Order: sequence, then C-alpha cells, then structure tokens
Amino acid sequence: MVNSLAEPKIVKPRALKQGDKIGIIAPASSFNREGFLAGCDRLRRMGYAPVYSDGIFDRDLYFAGPVERRVRDLEEMLERTDIAAVICARGGYGSNYLLERLNFDNFARHPKIFLGCSDVTSLLTAVTDRTGLVTFHGPMVAKDIAAEDGIDVSSWNHALQGANAWEIPTHGVDVLRPGRAEGRLYGGCLSLLVASLGTEFEVRTNDTVLFMEDVAEKPYRIDRMLMQLRLAGKLDRVRGIVFGQMLDCVQPGKQDYTLPQVVMRVLKDFKGPVAFGLRSGHVSAGNITLPLGVRAELVVDGSRVKLSVLEPATI
Repeated sequence: MVNSLAEPKIVKPRALKQGDKIGIIAPASSFNREGFLAGCDRLRRMGYAPVYSDGIFDRDLYFAGPVERRVRDLEEMLERTDIAAVICARGGYGSNYLLERLNFDNFARHPKIFLGCSDVTSLLTAVTDRTGLVTFHGPMVAKDIAAEDGIDVSSWNHALQGANAWEIPTHGVDVLRPGRAEGRLYGGCLSLLVASLGTEFEVRTNDTVLFMEDVAEKPYRIDRMLMQLRLAGKLDRVRGIVFGQMLDCVQPGKQDYTLPQVVMRVLKDFKGPVAFGLRSGHVSAGNITLPLGVRAELVVDGSRVKLSVLEPATI
C-alpha cells in the first residue's frame, strides 16, 4: 500500500471498562512464562480479566508457536463477543508472518482495542492503514505490564477509556527543532517501519505526527534507516517528528557525537518540529500508550515539548 491511496475512514474501538476481559496473544516471539503470568496478575489487580489460549506457550524455533496458531488466536480474540481488548504478550520477531494471512475485515467488523509495540508495529500500522481502526502503541504483558513501574497509568487510562482530549506525558523530552504541527499520530519501531518499504504493507506517513523509536541500534544504523525513509519519500508530507528514548543506541567505545546530532543531520531539510525522548515502546520505565490514527498536535518551542491528542481514541 502506498501513500497515494485514500485513507480509510477512522474507526474507534469501544472504551475499556473495569471488569472487561482482555484477550492476550503472542503474534511474534516466544516469551518468559514467569513474566507473562506476572503481567496477567497485574492486569487482574488493575480490574481486568486476562484471557489466553492454552497454545500461547508453544514454541517453534524462536516463534511463539506456528504461524497458523498465532493467526487463529488473533482472529478468535477479535470475533469473541466477550473480549473487549487484545494485548500482545511481547514482540521479538514474527508478526510479519501474520500479515498475508490475516482477514483484515475482522478488525473493522469487530473493532477492539489492539495494543502492542516493538515487532508488533508491523501489525499496528497495517491494521490502521487498511481499516482505519485506531490501534495503540504501548505496554505489553510479559514485560512492561509485569513490572510495577512498567506502565504510564495516565496515558493508559486516557487512551483506552475515551478521554476527549489530553496531553501525552513529555517529561524529559528534548527539543531538537521548534515549530508546531498537526496530523494523525502514527508510527512505532523504526526498524519495522523501514522493513515495510517496498511491500504490500508499506507504511502511509502522509499528514502525520510521526513517532519513531528503537533499541540497541548503533547510530549509523539509525542514520541509514532514516535515510531510507527519506529517500523513499516517506518524510515528504510528515508534519512533525517525535523520537522515543532510543535506549542503548550508541556506538561501542568512544563516541564523540550524540544521537540527536545524527538524526538532525539526516533531517536538516525537514521543516517541521522535531522532539526526542518520548517514553513509548522500548523504555526505561513508564511505557506510554499512544493511540495511532487520531489527530494530534505537536508544539516544540525553545524550552518545552507539548504533544496533545485532539480527539477520543475510543468510544
């Protein structure tokens, strides 16, 4: 899918309520059982009822079982009328195997909260691009939700429980280029955004406030991926850019430059505002839940960054 195609009408899932059942799936890599069960316990303490299939603990090489089961789990959770939301256990690798097998019409027929990050970026962007369904980039069960400090509770509540308009926490986010931009909030893990290029599931970045994050990538690799997006025209109609924390994205040994210097060298001709350090995805703590597909405003001035969601993400 290319950016010239018309965007589908936005579809919003039902808001999450106390007592709701949350379906948990593992669309990519296998995961630590102890962390997974701790995450399920945390969801129960938060007032939800986690539900998952017996096969979720399967392994096939580095995957969480065969692709047929992973597809079936996702589609069954969408079709079940008693399930209010679908959250991924972890990322890793393997979500791309689901793309050509999924019936994307199910997401539009059964609009539900769909939440994940990292490798799940490939599913989040494909679902939003193809169906208009608002998806959510943020904490997953076996890691962030399992940790007591792993979730930013305010953004979880605002994003998933239907807040009309709200500000995404930007404490510690740095100013790289001032300006103001409005567009669809969109993005995810940088390496997965780049991996979509040239495929049927190529990301659609027009009219977006583009969020990009990654982990443990050397600066020259970040440079290369941003250059690939730029050369593919994927930054031409982006309104503003927000980078994540970019944990461990350093060159081993002596490094006499910063990652912000690297990214701004690539973005020297980009006209919109740029900020760096938002905690969503691979983060040190407090994973922020970002609704993808809704209108947002990014304001970056000399001393502060303000990222506002301008409409409810759920109904």
